[in-house]
Amino acid sequence: MTLQKIKELKQSLNSEFKLIHELCLYVLSASQRQDLIRATLSALHAYLSWIPLGYIFESPLLETLLKFFPVPAYRNLTLQCLTEVAALNFGDFYNVQYVNMYTIFIGQLRTILPPSTNIPEAYSNGSGDEQAFIQNLALFFTSFFKFHIRVLESAPEVVALLLAGLEYLINISYVDDTEVFKVCLDYWNSLVLELFDAHHNSDNPAVSVSMMGLQMPFLPGMVDGLGSQVMQRRQLYSNPMSKLRGLMINRMAKPEEVLIVEDENGNIVRETMKDNDVLVQYKIMRETLIYLSHLDHDDTEKQMLRKLNKQLSGEEWAWNNLNTLCWAIGSISGSMAEDQENRFLVMVIRDLLNLCEITKGKDNKAVIASNIMYVVGQYPRFLRAHWKFLKTVVNKLFEFMHETHPGVQDMACDTFLKIVQKCKRKFVIIQVGENEPFVSELLSGLATTVQDLEPHQIHSFYESVGNMIQAESDPQKRDEYLQRLMALPNQKWVEIIGQARQSVEFLKDPGVIRTVLNILQTNTSAATSLGTYFLTQISLIFLDMLNVYRMYSELVSTNITEGGPYASKTSFVKLLRSVKRETLKLIETFLDKAEDQPHIGKQFVPPMMESVLGDYARNVPDARESEVLSLFATIINKYKATMLEDVPHIFEAVFQCTLEMITKNFEDYPEHRLKFFSLLRAIATFCFPALIKLSTPQLKLVMDSIIWAFRHTERNIAETGLNLLLEMLKNFQQSEFCIQFYRSYFMQIEQEIFAVLTDTFHKPGFKLHVLVLQHLFCLAESGSLTEPLWDAATVPYPYPDNAAFVREYTIKLLSSSFPNMTTAEVTQFVNGLYESRNDPSGFKNNIRDFLVQSKEFSAQDNKDLYAEEAAAQRERERQRMLSIPGLIAPNEIQDEMVDS
Repeated sequence: MTLQKIKELKQSLNSEFKLIHELCLYVLSASQRQDLIRATLSALHAYLSWIPLGYIFESPLLETLLKFFPVPAYRNLTLQCLTEVAALNFGDFYNVQYVNMYTIFIGQLRTILPPSTNIPEAYSNGSGDEQAFIQNLALFFTSFFKFHIRVLESAPEVVALLLAGLEYLINISYVDDTEVFKVCLDYWNSLVLELFDAHHNSDNPAVSVSMMGLQMPFLPGMVDGLGSQVMQRRQLYSNPMSKLRGLMINRMAKPEEVLIVEDENGNIVRETMKDNDVLVQYKIMRETLIYLSHLDHDDTEKQMLRKLNKQLSGEEWAWNNLNTLCWAIGSISGSMAEDQENRFLVMVIRDLLNLCEITKGKDNKAVIASNIMYVVGQYPRFLRAHWKFLKTVVNKLFEFMHETHPGVQDMACDTFLKIVQKCKRKFVIIQVGENEPFVSELLSGLATTVQDLEPHQIHSFYESVGNMIQAESDPQKRDEYLQRLMALPNQKWVEIIGQARQSVEFLKDPGVIRTVLNILQTNTSAATSLGTYFLTQISLIFLDMLNVYRMYSELVSTNITEGGPYASKTSFVKLLRSVKRETLKLIETFLDKAEDQPHIGKQFVPPMMESVLGDYARNVPDARESEVLSLFATIINKYKATMLEDVPHIFEAVFQCTLEMITKNFEDYPEHRLKFFSLLRAIATFCFPALIKLSTPQLKLVMDSIIWAFRHTERNIAETGLNLLLEMLKNFQQSEFCIQFYRSYFMQIEQEIFAVLTDTFHKPGFKLHVLVLQHLFCLAESGSLTEPLWDAATVPYPYPDNAAFVREYTIKLLSSSFPNMTTAEVTQFVNGLYESRNDPSGFKNNIRDFLVQSKEFSAQDNKDLYAEEAAAQRERERQRMLSIPGLIAPNEIQDEMVDS
C-alpha cells in the first residue's frame, strides 16, 4: 500500500471512529470475558496514535485504561496503550489531563512495583510477562518524559512524582537487557543534552529562550530570570543526574582501543572481532557522561575516585567493575579544566599502578594492565605536563611488552605509539634529574625491550621510536639515533646480502625470504614516522634492495610461466611477491613522507626506471604488482613537472599492458584498476603537456579508459575516473588543442555522463557528474569554441551557435532516455540548466529535482544525491562538538601537539 492510500484510509476511518470508540468503551466497561477485553485493548493500541484527540481526552477512555492497569491480566496491554497516549504531543491543550494521568499512574505503580524493589534482580528472576512489564515501563517513562516533562516540572504538586518516575527509570536502566538499556540510554542522552545546552548557553539569552521552550520575543530584562530558571532546573535534577553519573560509570561500554576481554567461559582473552553495537553504545554513553561531567565536575570526580578506592580496598574488586570505571575515566578526557584534570589523574594513575603491584594472578594483572594502558592513552595533555608520570607509564608499557598474556603486548605497543605521537618532544630533551634524553636510554636497551614481541609489534615499536627521533632538531644527534635504531635490522641485512653475493641460491630459501620481508617492513615503519630524515638509512640499502627486487621478480615470472595460472597461488610465489610489494611500499612511503627536495627524486627515480618499470612491462599479467602504479603516481604527485621527461617512459611501460588487463571485464585485477587511474590523474594534473604529445589513437585510448572508469560500479574507481575527466576538461580548455579536443569528445562525454547520471547505479558520483555537465554547458555558452561541434556532413542545416546545437542535442538525448516524460518537460529542464549554469547550487538542484521526479528514481533511496548536504551537516556537528571540551577525544584531534 502506498503512503497516500494509507493516509486516505485513516482519514475515512477517522470520520467513522465514533462507533468504534463507543464499542471499545462498551466492551471495557461491560464485558467480563478476558479474551474479549484483551482483544479490545490490542485494537485500541493500534488506533491511539492517530485517532482524533477528543476521543482520548474528552471521554472516559483514559480513566478506563487506568482502571485496567493494576489488573495483572491486562497490565501489559494497558501500559502499551498508555505509552501511545504518552507519545502524543499536540501543544499544551491537554496538559491538565496529562498531569492527572501521570499522578494516578505513579500512585498505582507504587502498589504494583514498590520503590524499594530491586528491579534488576526482579527482572532476571521474573516470568516472561513480568519482564515484558519492565520493558513496557521503560517505554512509557521515556515517552512521557520526552514530550511532557516540562508540564510536570511546572506543576509544583507533581514535582515529587516526577523525581519518583526518574528514580524508577534509573533503576530500570540497571536491568541486564541490551534492548531495555538502549531505550533508557537514548532518553538519558536527550535529557542530559537539553540540560547541558541550557547551562552552556545561559550566557546567551536568545538561545536560552529557545532552549527553555519559551515561545515569546526576547526582552533584555529577561536575562536574570532565564539564568535563575536554568539554575532552578539544574537544582531540580541534581540528585537524578548524580545517580545517572553512577549508572554511566557502572555500565560504561567497551571502547575500541581496549583489546582484552572476558570470554563466555570467564577467561581473559584477546578480542577477535569488534562489536559494532557496543561501539555505538560507547559513543552515546561517552557523550552523555561528558555532558554530565560539565554539569558537575566535582560530583563526577568524587564518584570515580570513591569507586577506585573500593577497588583498592577489595570491597568492590571485580574485573567488570574495574573495566567500566576505567573506561568511564578515559571517556571524559578533556572535559575538565587542566588543573582539576591534573589533580584527578595523579590520584587515578597512582592508584592503578598500586593496584597492579598488590594484585596477584595473571588474569587479574592483564585486566589491570589493559585499564592502565587505556586510561593513560586518553590523557596526553596530562602526560606532557608531568614527565615523571610519563616516564613511569612508558616504562610500565615496556614491562607489559614482555607479558605474553593474549592482547597485552598489542595494547602496550598501540598505547606506546599513541603516547609518543602526542608527547614526542619530551623524549628527546634532557629532563630534570636525567643524564641523557629518554630516547638514548631507550635505544641502549632496545634489543631487550623488543625481544618478546611479534614482528608486527616490533614494526609498531619502530614507528613509535621513529616519531621520537623525528622530533630531534639536531641533525647530527638525529642521524646517530637513527643509526642505533636500525642497527639490528641493518646487521641482519648485511649478513644476507653478503651470503647472496657468494651464492644467489641463498636468497631462495623461504626462511631467508621471510627475514628479508621482516627487515623491509621494519624499515617501512621507521620511514612512516621519519619522512625526510630516513634518507641516510634508505640510501644504505636502496641499490641492494632493487637487486633483490629484480631477482625475486624473475623468480615469480619463471614460476608463473612454467607452472601456469595456479602457480601464482603457491605459498612460495606469494612470499616472493610480498617482498616485491614491501620494497615498493617502502620506497613509496619514504618519497611520499619526504619533503619536496628535487635531489631526493633525482637520486631514487632513475635507478627504478629499469628495475621497476622495465620489470613491470616484461612480466606476465599475474606477476605485475599494482604497487608499481601507485608508486609512480606518488612520484608524479610529489615531483610534479620535473617528471615531464619521464612520463613517456612510464606510459610505454604501463599503459597498454595494464589496459589489456583491466578492460576485459569489471572484476579482474581490482587493485590495478584504481591505481592505474590514480596514476593517469597524477599525469593529467601535473604533467599535462605529456598527454598533448600523445598520438590521436593513444589519446583516444586514454579517453576511452576514462569513460570506462566512470561507468564502473566500484565507487572508488568511478570517482577517480570522474576526477581525472574534470582535470582533462579543464586542462584542454586552456590548451592550444581546445577546439580539436572538444570537437572530438564533447558530445560523447555529455552522452556518457547523462547515461551514468540517469541509470540509478551511479548515484554516489552525482556531485562529480554535475560538475562535468556544468563545465560542458558553460563552455558551450561561452563562445570560446569558435568552430561548430556538429558534423556539417551529417547535420542537414546549420545552427546559429554551439549553445543552440547542444541544447537541441540534449533535449533529444533525454527525451529518448525518459520516454514517459513529455518533450515540453524535458525542454523546460534543459532550459533551466542553461539558465543556472553559472550558479553551482541552482544547477545541481535542477538536476536533482529532475531525477527525483523521474519514474526511475522516484521509488528508490536517493540519499546519495544529497551527500554534499549531509557532509556539510556532519561538519557543522563536528564544529559544535569541538566547541565543547572533551566531546572530541584529545587523541582524535589532528593537531601537531608540538610541546616545549
